[in-house]
Amino acid sequence: MSHPHHHHHHTPSAKELNSARYRETVKVTLIGSAVDLSLGVAKLVVGYLAHSTALIADGVHSLSDLFTDAIVLYAAKHSHVEADEEHPYGHGRIETVATVLLGLALLAVAIGITWDAVNRMFHPEKLWVPGMWALVVAVISIISKEAIYHYSMRIARKYRSNMLKANAWHSRTDAFSSVIVVIGVAGAMAGLNYLDAVAAVGVAVMIAKIAWDLSWHSLRELIDTGLEPGRVEEIRQSILAISGVKTLHILRTRLMGGEALVDVHIQVQPQVSVSEGHQISETVRQTLIREYDEISDVMVHIDPEDDEMHAPNAGLPLREEIISKLEEKWGGIDAAVDIEDITLHYLEGKINVELLLPLSRIAHDPQSAAQLADEFARVADEMKEIGEIKLYYH
Repeated sequence: MSHPHHHHHHTPSAKELNSARYRETVKVTLIGSAVDLSLGVAKLVVGYLAHSTALIADGVHSLSDLFTDAIVLYAAKHSHVEADEEHPYGHGRIETVATVLLGLALLAVAIGITWDAVNRMFHPEKLWVPGMWALVVAVISIISKEAIYHYSMRIARKYRSNMLKANAWHSRTDAFSSVIVVIGVAGAMAGLNYLDAVAAVGVAVMIAKIAWDLSWHSLRELIDTGLEPGRVEEIRQSILAISGVKTLHILRTRLMGGEALVDVHIQVQPQVSVSEGHQISETVRQTLIREYDEISDVMVHIDPEDDEMHAPNAGLPLREEIISKLEEKWGGIDAAVDIEDITLHYLEGKINVELLLPLSRIAHDPQSAAQLADEFARVADEMKEIGEIKLYYH
């Protein structure tokens, strides 16, 4: 960073992005909480003095925002902590659990407000007639909350944080509920006494709606719900477009905080080498991380054939065991002592063997190549786990 002219080449590392995300999350949330605290207190005090049930409900809403701000700060701090021994996948789910708790707390608030307001409607003598100040505070609330919403949303989009989005909507619903309060208070001042209590119920319903959305979305994430089917299909097409990938047969996604994790099984030509298979899988991984914002990690499993429905090669012996069996069988073939390299292909429930022999073996007598091929073919026939034995000369 000390060379300003190289600055545009500096792509921030995951760690830097993480701490920038954390800093901005904290900043936007602290500004939000300062506004929530002052509005909440103002609404409760003015609601009480100016006799407005709706404004008091709204004050509770603002303070519940303060409570959610606190959870967001706590979760942001803990969920951006790097992965450690006990949490190898990082702490993103803390954010998710926090969001569920948030939703449940809000649901309780909504029920309490509704209970109080309905109770007042059944006892008209308890209905209040709000005063002018209630109106003023509600209007200030609308303006400041809408501003916070736009600010939070910008940062939430920038860092794809569902938690920040939730909190931004939270601020916006507070603006909406203040709109309802304005209507209720104005109505009650104009002589429709019950409008203030009706407005309080309206506010409560909105609080309940946010509560439900927050909890539901996050609960689905906790039980590893995948990305939307359309998005998964796009990812599938991106993988198939990569050269060397024949087909893919298992593609799984899940969410972790704002990030998506992908597991995929791709099928490559059976004869590719281990290093080429690895190269193809790395290309798949890098392509997905580059093309899709939300994907933070991809686990690629390489298959030479489709093993999704059954594993045809289960139980086939590994190299050491099969070669000692083969050596026993071809002990009688004198060319066997010259074998330089043995390649095994495990396909369709059989092992195909490729042998590399020195060209000098058959240089003087082209007939002997066919003869050798026959001798090794007989060995293959005698062993049930062997498909074919091919000879190569160099």
